[in-house]
Amino acid sequence: MNRGDRPVACLAAPTRWSSMRWSSMPADALLAAVVFLATLGPGQVPARGEPGPLLLQVALVVPLVWRRRAPLTVFCVIAAAAAIQWVADVQLPADASLLVALYTVGARCTWRRTLVAGLTLEAGALLAAARWAPPGQFPFTAAALTAMTAAALATGLWMRARRAYVTSLEHDREQRARLAVAEERARMTRDMHDIVTHNLSVMVALADSAAYVRHGAPEQAVAAMEQIAATGRQALDDMRRSLGVGEQGERGEFVRQDGAGLHPAPGIAELGPLTARMRAAGLPTRLEVTGDPEAIPAVAQLTVYRLVQEALTNALRHAAGATAEVRVRLTPRCAAVEVVDDGRPGLAPGDAHGRGLVGMRERISAYGGTLHAGPLPGGGWRVAASLDIGGDRAGEGRA
Repeated sequence: MNRGDRPVACLAAPTRWSSMRWSSMPADALLAAVVFLATLGPGQVPARGEPGPLLLQVALVVPLVWRRRAPLTVFCVIAAAAAIQWVADVQLPADASLLVALYTVGARCTWRRTLVAGLTLEAGALLAAARWAPPGQFPFTAAALTAMTAAALATGLWMRARRAYVTSLEHDREQRARLAVAEERARMTRDMHDIVTHNLSVMVALADSAAYVRHGAPEQAVAAMEQIAATGRQALDDMRRSLGVGEQGERGEFVRQDGAGLHPAPGIAELGPLTARMRAAGLPTRLEVTGDPEAIPAVAQLTVYRLVQEALTNALRHAAGATAEVRVRLTPRCAAVEVVDDGRPGLAPGDAHGRGLVGMRERISAYGGTLHAGPLPGGGWRVAASLDIGGDRAGEGRA
């Protein structure tokens, strides 16, 4: 295992496990006490003046209190105590704590150190069988001790694999959460760009018109100012929706948190008011819609609306004096959109290679559709897009 490209002795536990190291010590202390009492039989109580067996008992068991904080160190301390026990020819059942220590090493340390610990314990098991096995029972005793060693080692390795699997699941969940956040931010960025660019462009055009006619036709100037106010209110409402002030319903409507009612997300039905605002701002626009908008999912309708909005906004900003045509053809499986203006030859919208076109492509790509934008041979600009809304894709697009 590596951390920052440097080898480490033991595997790092997940964050939530690391934060519980100290809280796990009482449980390990209780485990050590249980092992100590369970392996302290009547025959192991030392006689007066012979504390050696009791000290070995303590040395074999007490280190288990720190087994999860320093697994390899604890194993080495217990193994050293067991070696002293073997040299002193004092047989104590407390050396079973070596199995617990080996399990902890297998669960928390690297493969190499786990292998060394396992081989060490296996060597100790064979030495113990050679010294203390009943006559003629060495093979059976050695096999039993080897089986216990293998079981402790296998259990520890399984626990380590399980912890790594849980960690990978948590990491994957965090990655998905980060992707969802990034996707939502991208959606909000697209919406904010479309809303702000469109409404500010309309308001600037209306303000210029009001300033131009304020003396000769004051009533038209008043009407333009009223339209500016209405456009500003509409922009604020759209921004609140885009920033998530309300919750989105099943059919694309937004429910205001103040309980004021339902406010549908812009769709194909709102293309009429959109083109009317563009005409009021100085861009004569003709709208043609064929097909049934009711058969189109709400999110797909929002994509069509934003696409037309962006294309008309570019025409208003960069093709002064032009006229525009919007053609929307709808079928149960496809929505085709075409926006054409007759601006001066070779005049390309300044945002064609900027955020606007990028936002269009991102919206269309959610449906596996296509987008073409560019100048026309005889002058003007054309934006054409096709959305695949049939089959399993219906309703799955992201605004």
